[in-house]
Amino acid sequence: MTDKQDKSTTGDRISIEQYLQKVACFSGDEYGRLVRGQFKGNRGESELAMLAAPSPEELEQLKRAVAIMTPGEKETAHSLTDEQIQRIAKDAQADPANLAIFINGYVLHSKRVS
Repeated sequence: MTDKQDKSTTGDRISIEQYLQKVACFSGDEYGRLVRGQFKGNRGESELAMLAAPSPEELEQLKRAVAIMTPGEKETAHSLTDEQIQRIAKDAQADPANLAIFINGYVLHSKRVS
């Protein structure tokens, strides 16, 4: 995907759906598992690596969450409150912490690109 194809029609910022596609690149593959293994904490968890290589289950949760977001929520993802993220996660039956990490990653990515 070229940089031009990667951008949304709202300037240089990619859409949250496009960001989800970027996050999905290494979901469930061998490289993704290697990345996740490098970020494991002392309890065997690797939440922060979720943006680099989400598990298939995490990816499905994120897809459900993005799918139920309203157009307004998608457009203003940078200003969603914790309560809004928790509500979206609950409605999508998604892990609220992972959804918060995903939204924060999207916001950081958007700021870096613009």
